[in-house]
Amino acid sequence: MEMHQIRYFLAVADTLNFTRAAEQCNVTQPSLTRAIQKLEEEMGGLLFSREHHNTHLTELGRLVQPHLEAIYSTNAAVLAEAKQYRCMDRAPLKLGVMCTISPARLVGFFEQLKTRVPMLDLMIRDLPARPLVEALLAGELDVALVALPSFPERCTVKPLFRERYLIAFPQGHRFEAMNAIPLGELDGEDYLQRVHCEFRYHFEALGLPKRHNVNVRYHSEREDWVQAMIAAGMGCAVMPEHLALLPGITTRVIIEPEVTRTVALVTVAGRRFTPVEQVAIRMAQTYRWDATEPRGGVGWCDVEVGG
Repeated sequence: MEMHQIRYFLAVADTLNFTRAAEQCNVTQPSLTRAIQKLEEEMGGLLFSREHHNTHLTELGRLVQPHLEAIYSTNAAVLAEAKQYRCMDRAPLKLGVMCTISPARLVGFFEQLKTRVPMLDLMIRDLPARPLVEALLAGELDVALVALPSFPERCTVKPLFRERYLIAFPQGHRFEAMNAIPLGELDGEDYLQRVHCEFRYHFEALGLPKRHNVNVRYHSEREDWVQAMIAAGMGCAVMPEHLALLPGITTRVIIEPEVTRTVALVTVAGRRFTPVEQVAIRMAQTYRWDATEPRGGVGWCDVEVGG
């Protein structure tokens, strides 16, 4: 079926008069009649009964009317949003990014989004995980990239990529001789606490007892400070797998248990999305996150726990 056939059908269903419906649709009556007949052929039966000057819907016509109304309304909404999208001179998007996600992990996605939406006006707000979700629920953000074991009921969560947690330590540390580090090996180690890390939430979600007790020597919200102190031999820290590292830092995967996080695209259920938000959501779900392997340079915000 074609959209003009649906429009003609709805006009006749509304006026119950082929002549007035043709005038309303700005077509000749024969053209309207032929379109209705083609629609009836496709439906496999008459949609209207015409008895002299009395036109009314058949049982089949009454059955399909609400469905065709829905199709026509949806089509009109799509066209309206597409027109709005084409006419925008700027497409604002307020994106929340958990501050422990490396920028190098995201810039490729931002580049593709800018190519797809040339008028993109992207505002990035970086926050720790839970304040980020609160800002999203409060309407301060359109979408957010967050990794938490669980979310409030109002959130719609679409997983994007998974990361393991690592131990970062200076070159020459005893951990360098290990292929992977059991979490219990942290017991008694000097530790740099990365204040905003959500590692603790993911570890607690495993429901396992804590069998290590580190010596927290420093606390910082700044990734560059934490990493500089690690490289200088002042301690070790837990950090996510793809966080970019300063030279002089070595990492090993945490095992016994392995602790991971899943970074997800989070939105608020029931909120209507703008065209640019719809594009960003679709692209985030199809982007090749597994092909993004940042190397070198300083990462983003900061983190911590473990102790």
